[in-house]
This record gives sequence, structure tokens and C-alpha cells, in this order.
Amino acid sequence: MRSDRQTLADTGRSGTTAAPVLDVAGVTKRFPGTVALDDVSFTLRRGEVHALVGENGAGKSTLIKVLTGVYRPDEGQVRHLGEPVDFRRPIDAQRAGISTIYQEVNLVPLMSVASNVFLGREPRTRSGLVDWSAMNEQARELLAGYGIETDVRRPLHTLAVGAQQMVALARAVSTKAGVVVMDEPTSSLEPREVDTLFEVLARLHAQDIAVLYVSHRMDELYRVCDSVTVLRDGRVVHSGALKPLPRIELVSMMLGREIREIRSEGVTAFGEEHHAGKEPLLRAENLTGGRKLHDVSVTVAPGEVVGLAGLLGSGRSETARAVVGAFPLEHGTVMLAGKPLKRGKIATAVRSGVALLAEDRKSDGIIPNLSVRENIVLAALPRLSTFGFVNRAKQDRVVRTFMERLRIKASSPEQKVSELSGGNQQKVLLARWLATGPKVLLLDEPTRGIDVGAKAEVQALIDELAKEGLGVLLISSELEELLDGADRVVVLRDGAVAGELSGSAVTEDNVLAAIAAGGDDDDDRDADQT
Repeated sequence: MRSDRQTLADTGRSGTTAAPVLDVAGVTKRFPGTVALDDVSFTLRRGEVHALVGENGAGKSTLIKVLTGVYRPDEGQVRHLGEPVDFRRPIDAQRAGISTIYQEVNLVPLMSVASNVFLGREPRTRSGLVDWSAMNEQARELLAGYGIETDVRRPLHTLAVGAQQMVALARAVSTKAGVVVMDEPTSSLEPREVDTLFEVLARLHAQDIAVLYVSHRMDELYRVCDSVTVLRDGRVVHSGALKPLPRIELVSMMLGREIREIRSEGVTAFGEEHHAGKEPLLRAENLTGGRKLHDVSVTVAPGEVVGLAGLLGSGRSETARAVVGAFPLEHGTVMLAGKPLKRGKIATAVRSGVALLAEDRKSDGIIPNLSVRENIVLAALPRLSTFGFVNRAKQDRVVRTFMERLRIKASSPEQKVSELSGGNQQKVLLARWLATGPKVLLLDEPTRGIDVGAKAEVQALIDELAKEGLGVLLISSELEELLDGADRVVVLRDGAVAGELSGSAVTEDNVLAAIAAGGDDDDDRDADQT
């Protein structure tokens, strides 16, 4: 399959003179306070698999929604088959032959599998009624071609998530679309299902159907895609053939970092002890779960800041969540101060001294209708209670201490946390976990979405906590934040450890090299064999 697809990709690239099926010219899309797309132009041609890549906030989702009628551009134009189009609704794009498969399955879980495949275009009898027998038979035959053998009359929600994703794929392709948009299509698939997906891509290529393919998996992109468009901060920074583009250069463009001479010294395999020989406070070994994590191991010593680097989707957040029991594992162990940490219970992790500041403070952090005080003490209530009754005096002391220490700006502790700035909301969340008296603090994008001043204060606080003996695992998409703040950096790629850097080896060049490494030589060999 690998060599077949490589030949296919090379054929697609040699045919870059194929007629455009979608042409985006100078598209700009604004939202209050931000420009999501800024003068974006790119072309999708018949029969090509075109990668759309970029980090969080780059504009990928917004561009897809413009192409599929969810949003209308404020400026610029979208042309379909050479003609200007103004899709006002997603159904307009679907009727024009643009079909989308989203990362989160967007079908109807309580309806049957067959009903989902033919939703809105059910076969009819002469009398105009749904021909259930014909629909079930057609759905059965269609899904068999995607490796799904199931009773198509069963409700969709009874299938595994990966099988539901394949149903969504079958539905999208069966609409006879000329363009198929795939948003992280392999995120929920098992290896066998991924191979089936790539076979489908080969079929689409043979049928001259264009595919816009969104993924963060480097190996996957170089395996199936002909060309690539890189978005950063809402702008196109590169568009062209993918195969000739070195991985290190692609990663550099995605992250907005300048390429210099890449050095590999100092990149170690996992297992060496660091930080002045201190015994690890936290030791997570061989964390494996689904397609997200593959034998990930990381240690954190007392007073050490360990950075987790990697592209979006590399397994950084899943690693942190797995440590506290918020991500299901097939196997792996977590040790805290030499003792096993019971898996699967977040409360156990918190009581043991491991706290996680989640990436999305709005959905996984603050409780907007509660006060600053209530948000800070929420996780520490068992420690602030006497015989089951909350001790308000203890609460007030804790809240006052952390509001002063973290310089949280609020009119009073009783002010609603939703009324605070983003930076102060983030400080409230930090205060919440510090109030539990943690030994290890896991920080997932702690400075995202806050202003420069608040960011500097949070970074200074991390340094201060480490000096006091806390172990810190720091996840950040900003390389500067990791380079400046981490004693050691573990680099993840596609859910596995790609390298470990310490001391003078913690450099921008080495981090980029580890993120991008693996596959270039293999690709060249495969291409030679085809």
C-alpha cells in the first residue's frame, strides 16, 4: 500500500496542470477582535490530495467553513469549477459537490446506520415512500467496500467511534462529490481502518476527485498528500508540492521559526536521569492508549521544569491527561515519589499531589457563574473542611494568600470570575491547583490567550514554584516559552517520544529537528522503489 500510494502521489504532482476545482482568491474573514483569515489564496485541483496544515488558531477550521458555506467571506472570492460561488448554507456547498468529513462525527446517533448513509437522499418507492429494503441493501454494499460488516439497521451510536467515522466517510464519498474535505480523518481510526482510508483516497484519486486533507501527522501527510498549503496566524505562508519540501522546513513554517544549521548532539533516548541526579518525583512509563499515545515515558524531578514539545496532535495533552487519569490507557505506569499512582481517578491524583491545569480554561477550567473565591477553593474543599463542614475562615485565608501572591486583579473575591480578563482567569485556575498543595504541576498551554504582561507573570510564577521544589511539566506551542523556561525538553511526534534534550542541547534547532525527524530517508527510498 505504501509504494502504491507513493506512485499515486507522484502522479498527482506531475499533473499539477489539472483544472482547478476550487479556487480561493484573497479571502478575508473577521470576527470581533480578531482576523481569522487574512487575504488567503490557494487552489485545489482535480485528482489531487492537498494538505492544509497549521497550528491552533492558524485559520484552518475557518477556511474550511468558508469553503463549505458555514461562513461567508468578508472579502475575496471562492470559485468552484471556474465560477464564483456564494454558499450561504452548508447544504448549498453539498449540492455543488463539496462534501465534508469532520473530526467529530456529525451524523445522527439514534438513527440507523443506513439512514445516516442516505440521510436526505433516501431511495423512494413509486409511491414516494422510503424504500427501506433498497436503502439497507445499498448501504450494506457500500459499507462493505470500506471494511465495515455490520447490521445497517442498528443505531449508529452502537458502533465504535472509528466505525462511525468510516460511515461518515462512506456517506461523503457516496454523494458523488467532486471535492471531499477531510478534517483529521484518522484521529479516531484503528490502523486497519487507516489503511482502508488510504485505499479510499487512492480510489478518489483514480476518479479525479479532489481531497482537502487536514492532519497534524507528518508521516501521514507525506504518505498520501501531493501538495500542501501552510497557514499561520490566518495567512498563507507557503503553498506548493509537498514531496520536495523537507520536513524540517515544513515544521519551521508551521511554527514560524527560522531554520538554522540543525545539530543533533544532546538528543538522548529516554532513560537517562537528569537534574543533578535527583530521584524523579514523577515517573510515567510506557503510556499507551489508542492511536494517541505509544509508549510515552517522561520523568520530572523535584524543582525541575520539563517541557513537552511537539506539533498539535503529537500527544502532549494526552500525556498530561493520562498522568492524572483523565485519558484511558491500555497499559503504562505512573509513579509519584516512588509509589504507584492509581489510574483512572482524577480525584486520587489530586489527593496524591498531582494537579493538571487544562489547555481550555473555558470548557475545562473556570466555572463562569461562580465567584473568584469559589473557583479558587473548589478543588481544595476537602482540605478546608472540618467534620464535613466548610470552614469559611480557612477559605478566606487561602483565597487572600493566592490573590496576593498571584496578583489577581478583581474588585473582590466575590466578583464573578467570568468578569475578569483572560490573564486573571488563568491566574485563578493556577491558584485553584496551588491551593491543593501539589507536588507536581502539569501545565497545558498556561499562557495561551493572555496578554504579554500576564504571560510574563505566569512564567515568573512557574520559575518560583520550581525553586520551591515543585516538579513542573510544561506544555506549550511556543518554542520560546519552552526554551526559556524548561530545564529539559521531551519532544513528541505522532504520539511517541521523538527525542529528549537537556542542558545546552535545549535549542530551537534541536527541537525542530526532533519534531521533523523520521521519514525523509524512508520516503526517498520508497520513491526510488516505485
